[in-house]
Amino acid sequence: DGPRMLYRTRHIFILLSGLLHLGLGTYWRDRLTKQRRAIQIVGSIAISVASVLFVIGFFREPWMERLYAPYSKNGMILILAGTLLHFISGLGERAIEKDQS
Repeated sequence: DGPRMLYRTRHIFILLSGLLHLGLGTYWRDRLTKQRRAIQIVGSIAISVASVLFVIGFFREPWMERLYAPYSKNGMILILAGTLLHFISGLGERAIEKDQS
């Protein structure tokens, strides 16, 4: 019964990453400066790598001992980092747009 529960939790992580990709895809606008655009792209790469880690974890982690979940843990860290990088890349963006108008 333990592996079944782990499959259930792991698929929620895959769902999280998919919904985050949908959310980012609907709002995506290239940032105005190269530095902000680079931060945005690094955030997207982190989120994409996290998605791959979640899929690997879905198949490998239920069979690891003592609920060891290295793929999911690293995936969650990358999801958080990528989301924060997207947030940081957008800080003050409206002020820059108003100045250029």
